[in-house]
Amino acid sequence: MNFDKELDARGMNCPLPILKTKKSLTDMVSGQVLKVISTDCGSVKDMQAFADQTGNTLVSQTEENGEYIFFMQKK
Repeated sequence: MNFDKELDARGMNCPLPILKTKKSLTDMVSGQVLKVISTDCGSVKDMQAFADQTGNTLVSQTEENGEYIFFMQKK
């Protein structure tokens, strides 16, 4: 999937992946896609909740070898 910016949140625990995601999205324009890589299993439900609360779109989420990869589109 194409993305405009990547955030490496590996090794960070809740709530840091969400806080860093929020900060990264503020520097982006509407429609751009942020790729987030996290190793915190709590990120799975947190990213969906964040998307629901902020109106940003969680385009996809996958898990590969203990890493969670999210694609978030800025509203």
